[in-house]
Amino acid sequence: MTMVLDNNPYMAVRQAFDAPWAGPRGPKVVLSKGAIKAVIYPEDGCRLTSLNAFGYELLRQWNPQRRAFQYGCFPMIPWVGRMGNAQLEFEGQRYSLPMNKNPHALHGMACFAPWQIIETSADSATFSFKLEHPWPWRGEVIQRFELQEDALLVSLMVKTENESFPAAAGWHPWFAKWTSDTEYVTQAQPGHEDDELQVSFNADWQEEPGDNELPTGKRIEPQPGPWDDCFGFNNGMSATLLWPGKLQLNMSSAAPSMVVFNKQPDAACVEPLSGPPNSVNTAPTIVTVDRPLVIETRWDISIV
Repeated sequence: MTMVLDNNPYMAVRQAFDAPWAGPRGPKVVLSKGAIKAVIYPEDGCRLTSLNAFGYELLRQWNPQRRAFQYGCFPMIPWVGRMGNAQLEFEGQRYSLPMNKNPHALHGMACFAPWQIIETSADSATFSFKLEHPWPWRGEVIQRFELQEDALLVSLMVKTENESFPAAAGWHPWFAKWTSDTEYVTQAQPGHEDDELQVSFNADWQEEPGDNELPTGKRIEPQPGPWDDCFGFNNGMSATLLWPGKLQLNMSSAAPSMVVFNKQPDAACVEPLSGPPNSVNTAPTIVTVDRPLVIETRWDISIV
């Protein structure tokens, strides 16, 4: 894709997913409790840019070559992954969204504008984001982070001002395949294969991938990795991330879907989602005034 050199990165990323991106900017919010420290930048898509546990940095770090969707852990709202052909269909109407990865609209709107800080404390923080143009309806997203002694809890709530609309939500974390301190992870150098991040899970099904980068809607038996695939769970997603001899992270959520992408050399994605990519069209949650979309995830971290 041709990069769009727009001086406003919030506008540029609407036009091209690989447009230049300034990285962490604006004020940062630092949370700390026990052996866990988290850093969030509201103006950088309300992204968790650092998650350090027991001295180990777990997230891929920004560098000047990284684009908006290539580091840290950012929320995907009000759709997840790819929206097919950048078209949203609801109640007989068709709406066009910014086509930033031809022919699709990629990863939602969290990077379209800065988020606002609602409240912060030593170990928790809450942020808000206004849903407005190019989204066809007016609403709000609330993201909350809370640290416990050995865990991170994150939640998203998608609300409407008045009209009902379809939505999906989730997170796109980039986990470093090799971990040590933040400086080591920033260098993004592959280490020994015995120390490489291991991802394990027991999904009930896999979404069959189509040749258009979207699920076909058919469920198949989970296939062995490496993956760039979406999996489904009857009783909520769960996965285990193991950095051998160092840390283990147990990820859980009542949400039914999870994307795993581990085909890049230095990082892997394990994404808790309210539905598969393009589910905003195929199986949306309908947000009403009385019933927002809420998704939560818990990451328990321990030394091994």
